[in-house]
Amino acid sequence: MTKRKIIPYNPKLKELALQLRNDSTKTEIFLWLKLKGKQMYGYDFHRQKPIDNYILDFFCCELMLAIEVDGYSHQFLEVYNKDGIKEKRMNELGISVLRFSDDEVLNDMENVLRAIEFYIFEYEKHTPNPSQEGS
Repeated sequence: MTKRKIIPYNPKLKELALQLRNDSTKTEIFLWLKLKGKQMYGYDFHRQKPIDNYILDFFCCELMLAIEVDGYSHQFLEVYNKDGIKEKRMNELGISVLRFSDDEVLNDMENVLRAIEFYIFEYEKHTPNPSQEGS
C-alpha cells in the first residue's frame, strides 16, 4: 500500500472554493460533465479544490493532476504571471498541471479529453500497479 502524500491546504479557502463551485463557468461545467463520477478511467476528480494557498479548477489526488480552465482574463499579463506562480507551486508539491483555454474546452473537447487521457496513460506506464505487485 503506497502512502498518500499529505497536500497542504489553507482552510480559509474552503468557503471560497464552495462559492466557486456554485458559480462555475459554462466551460467548467462542460468539462466537469466529462470528469465527474470517475468517468475518466476510474479516477476521482474534484472541482474547485483548495491546495496550499490556491484553488484548482479540477484535481485528482491519485494522479497528482490539476486541470485548469483559463478564461479570457488569463490573457492579461498580471493573471498570466499569477498562473505561472501557481503552477510552479503545484509542481513543487509534486502536482502536474494541464491548462486548457475556454475555447479549447468549448470547441475542441475531443482533444482536451485526449490530452487528459495521454497524461493518465503516461502516469500508469510509469507507476507500479499495486494489484500487480508481487505477482
